[in-house]
Amino acid sequence: MNLPGTLQQHFGFAPLKKIDPNTQEVIKDSTKPDNDRLGQAAIPAVLTGLYKYSTQDEGAADILRGAYSTDWVEKVFGQHYDLVVDHVAAYSFTGAAEAEEVMNNIAIKAGEIAKQQVEGKSNPLLAIKEFFTGQRKTILSYLPAAMQVGQLIDDDTVDDRTNKMEGPISSLMKSIGSGFTNVDLDSKKSHQK
Repeated sequence: MNLPGTLQQHFGFAPLKKIDPNTQEVIKDSTKPDNDRLGQAAIPAVLTGLYKYSTQDEGAADILRGAYSTDWVEKVFGQHYDLVVDHVAAYSFTGAAEAEEVMNNIAIKAGEIAKQQVEGKSNPLLAIKEFFTGQRKTILSYLPAAMQVGQLIDDDTVDDRTNKMEGPISSLMKSIGSGFTNVDLDSKKSHQK
């Protein structure tokens, strides 16, 4: 499953474009709000937040509970919430209120999709974590570096150019880097005992 693509189709945004690892951008100097920029900014930003949120047991449990609300993005991004919304709004040349509404809708739908994907799994908490971890590479390949989401959520690996590269060398670099991610595996360890 390509979660960013599924969300793009569900909300009727223009197809997302992969970020060029050399320029770290996809959309050239437009200064007008449009559907391309809002989808390109909001979908990967929200999914990056959900990925990071799902690495903790409490976050994964929230996603599983399905208690999504109109302040879901605020809960996912915590203290970084205002900055992330502002960066999405600035990138897409929209107002913060519009960006926030779209981001909340994306987060709610993404949570619903993730929850459906893990139904019937023996360890749904671990399955949610693995689902978002499995989507990480795809999500980051669409995330514009100009938004600096990694810096905003205290995870510099998010903005790293190697996440947008493809091919055998970049795959090796990504696999080495994945050994350094800070996934909380408390639930996995407790189930192995």
